[in-house]
Amino acid sequence: MHNGAKLWGSSEPIMLRRIRPEHNERRFYALAVTADLFGNIVLMRNWGRIGAGGRQREELHCDVVAAAESLERLARKKRKRGYVDYGGYSPELCLPVS
Repeated sequence: MHNGAKLWGSSEPIMLRRIRPEHNERRFYALAVTADLFGNIVLMRNWGRIGAGGRQREELHCDVVAAAESLERLARKKRKRGYVDYGGYSPELCLPVS
């Protein structure tokens, strides 16, 4: 493990969605904190249209606390833009869940 870091799994993903039929919009946004193969702490971001694979971005963080703060900041920002929490994993989102 990197820098002797303790083995750490991953956080429960935050699943958000915004559905506005009047705009033909069905979008998802998923956030989770996890560790990569080298023990680095990573914030995983997945987003796109529901039913499609979407896009993914990985952000490295120095520790779990910094990654969790970034996750909460992004989730708060998305909720302000109309996204709502969507409990659980949905196969239609085509997202890998750790």
